[in-house]
Amino acid sequence: MRSPTAPIGGPPGAGSRRSAVRLSTAGWVAGLLVTALVLWSPHVLFGYHNPSLHLILDSVDACVALLVAYLLHERFVRRGRMQDLLLAQGLVLLAAAGLGLTAVTEWLAGGQQGALHVWLPLSLRVAGAVLITAAALVRPGRQASRTRWPWTVIVPAAVAGVAAVSLWAWRDRLPAALDATVASAPAQQELLTGHPVLLAAQGGTALCFAIASFLFTARAARRADSLLDWLGPACALAAFARVNYLLFPSLYTDWLYTGDLLRTGFYLLLLAGALREIEQYWNAYSRAAVLEDRRRLARELHDGVVQELALIRMEGHGLPRGEPSRERILSACDRGLDEARAAVHALGHDGDEPLDLVLQRAGREMAQRYGVHLEVEVDETVDADPDQQHALVRIAREAVANAARHGRAGRLRLRLVRDGDRRRLVVEDDGAGFDVHRATGAGAGYGLISMRDRARSLPGSLEVRSEPGGGSEVTVTW
Repeated sequence: MRSPTAPIGGPPGAGSRRSAVRLSTAGWVAGLLVTALVLWSPHVLFGYHNPSLHLILDSVDACVALLVAYLLHERFVRRGRMQDLLLAQGLVLLAAAGLGLTAVTEWLAGGQQGALHVWLPLSLRVAGAVLITAAALVRPGRQASRTRWPWTVIVPAAVAGVAAVSLWAWRDRLPAALDATVASAPAQQELLTGHPVLLAAQGGTALCFAIASFLFTARAARRADSLLDWLGPACALAAFARVNYLLFPSLYTDWLYTGDLLRTGFYLLLLAGALREIEQYWNAYSRAAVLEDRRRLARELHDGVVQELALIRMEGHGLPRGEPSRERILSACDRGLDEARAAVHALGHDGDEPLDLVLQRAGREMAQRYGVHLEVEVDETVDADPDQQHALVRIAREAVANAARHGRAGRLRLRLVRDGDRRRLVVEDDGAGFDVHRATGAGAGYGLISMRDRARSLPGSLEVRSEPGGGSEVTVTW
């Protein structure tokens, strides 16, 4: 699926790092605990002869692998990263090995037990584990050339084709990977049963998945990625599944063992990561649609209301200076322009910018408009959510406009500071000042009322200090 916004993934916070490590630790603990109980607990029955359930798990695992592979393929198309391509190819190979391949090869081999129908799926699973480990080893930002060729399918198909042709040519000379009695005997008594190459392959894939688990966990701790967070614990379960297959080779029999359950756990964790990524995709898609609609409204306001108010203001300057309504009209136009421009800015931005940057930009715009000198002193560690950010910017703009228009201030100072657990926005000026009690009483102007209401919505409080001839100070605390 193609993302409507920038690719998901960036520098994670401390919570994301802890979450990735906790998930992987839980995966390792679960795999170790299950394996230990099977080996040393006399009360745990871990072998069940259930061919139907074995086939169901194989099919479910393969379907999940294909789903996640498709998601990774779309990530590769969108970002062109080698890691996504290798992961998708590895999962396609694992899915191919589980989609009835054992039954098909057994039928083609004429019922020869423990030979072709074991070696071919085993070869594909080893190749898939190697590709997943290569994805963990490759540099995160490494790019691969993006073409129209579906390499996600072509490479696994080529690997499977070469393996199938080679093993089919040697089918009469292939050794039995498993003793024929393993498929029917109560295999919970079997340990390390099978051809040495089979055991070595299971041990090798266990090592591959273990390495991949550590590397994906380390990478998830450095980069926020919903799918990457789940690869660490998933690979941990896959590693222990192979350890269980090494001890109890049930993968190519009708017996259901802990290895099969751990392997299904690997795919379920991958599915959880895929669902998280899909959820983030749709959230991003919804945000993009809302943002596009807001930008359209911002353009309409800018090209309509703002231009009309600017025209009215220009015509107002043509009125005689002695006309009583001249100043009222100009003041109303200025206020209307401030409100409209603030609305245009709020609609045209998605709220992801830091508070200090937004305040500095708003302060510079107001200072330029009214021809005053404004000093800005902001603490970059002070943050606010989008609604709070909008309210604070509106308060700051109103305070600067009041100081310039009514207080005739020449110099202003805007400060954003942290005071213990509280945060403060302060606007000071050297203007003419005013009587605070009179200005904030029953006849208070709309500007002060709106600032007070916005401050309460943070939630917070607004404090105004001033005296005639002594400038003024507006403080918002939240």
